[in-house]
Amino acid sequence: MCNFNKQNEDTKILVSLFMQKAAENIGGANHLLSLIEAMKAKKPAALMLKECQVASNNSITKWNKKVFKDKVEVLEEILTLHRSSENPDFNILNHENAKKRKAILNMVKTLTPLEFVATPQNPNDGSGFSFKVFDSSTEESVTLNPIFIAMFFCGVEFTKKALKYNI
Repeated sequence: MCNFNKQNEDTKILVSLFMQKAAENIGGANHLLSLIEAMKAKKPAALMLKECQVASNNSITKWNKKVFKDKVEVLEEILTLHRSSENPDFNILNHENAKKRKAILNMVKTLTPLEFVATPQNPNDGSGFSFKVFDSSTEESVTLNPIFIAMFFCGVEFTKKALKYNI
């Protein structure tokens, strides 16, 4: 999941285009990478921060509500199970255990309205960008947004490869 080279062609193109545009709108690749590093530096997880924001020297990401530990743990468990997956479009609701499926459904209901907005601290650097947790969400199928995964769970190497990818 966090190995850019193992992604399918469509995902590589989507992530690459988004990251290039995001870098443009936040002041450049270095500003984007420093923001991702700032997110990764927050322990135990940036999503659980009470102030609902992460700032780097040049930019800031804010979101509209706090995420509690139990929801982050469910999300991390899903990502751990699919860490080596080459298909980022997997349905996170595909789980045999009914109790786990219910926990996943609760997490989806909680995180669906969440929106992340990244803006540069200097308005001359660009207008910023936004993204959500899920690509699609229906009653039977929920897929994670690869941009969300890249920003919060993958290392900066993933984003560097996405920025350098030739379409």
